[in-house]
Amino acid sequence: MLSDLDGFLTGVVCSPEIVPEDEWLEKALGATAGVPSWVTNAMVDHHAQILVRLTSNEPTVEPVFWQAKEGHVVAMDWCEGFMQAIALRPKKWLRLTESGTSGQLITPIMIHMLDENGNSVLGILQEELDAALDEAAQHIPGTVIGIYQFWINDRRP
Repeated sequence: MLSDLDGFLTGVVCSPEIVPEDEWLEKALGATAGVPSWVTNAMVDHHAQILVRLTSNEPTVEPVFWQAKEGHVVAMDWCEGFMQAIALRPKKWLRLTESGTSGQLITPIMIHMLDENGNSVLGILQEELDAALDEAAQHIPGTVIGIYQFWINDRRP
């Protein structure tokens, strides 16, 4: 799905280290053999667009969320894609999540993680979950900018 892919590519761009293109393309596609070049080119271009927006003087993030029939934004698929990117370098990401000052940046994304029964992995009560998901989705663009800048600052001597 497009939302998952956008979240995944955003997570790849925000990774604590550069993930080689062939690695993330294979993860995103399952395999690259036989995939039309226009598909891989579109993915590489989208990755580049995300990077350009994050490195501009005024960084922006435009996550591809879908909208439910009821009108609310659904960010869960995007967040799952972002988490798949984290899974490419899980030990490296620990530096952020265990950071005393920036560890909370991942929270709006983690709020969208549910177990197989639809319960929050963070323990948010079911009756509070919809409101928490809506609020967390609003914070994702700022969260992504913060995560990207955390890694840029972390690399400085």
